[in-house]
Amino acid sequence: MDIKNLVKMANSIGDFFAAEPDREQGIAGVTHHLKNFWERRMQSAIIRHYEAGGEGLTDLVKAAVGQLAKNHAPKD
Repeated sequence: MDIKNLVKMANSIGDFFAAEPDREQGIAGVTHHLKNFWERRMQSAIIRHYEAGGEGLTDLVKAAVGQLAKNHAPKD
């Protein structure tokens, strides 16, 4: 899994949800998208990247991945 590509994809999703007037809604939107539309190994990879410092992730995406990580039980 190419983490640079995942970071780029996650940030693109974050850019879309950054338009939300309420930051918490933006975070929830990114979290929902990652949870429902990314396959589990992609979720695991972005969470590992976040836990290692999250280089390249926007602040909004870092917050969303942090939320995703709270309810993510690794299977791989």
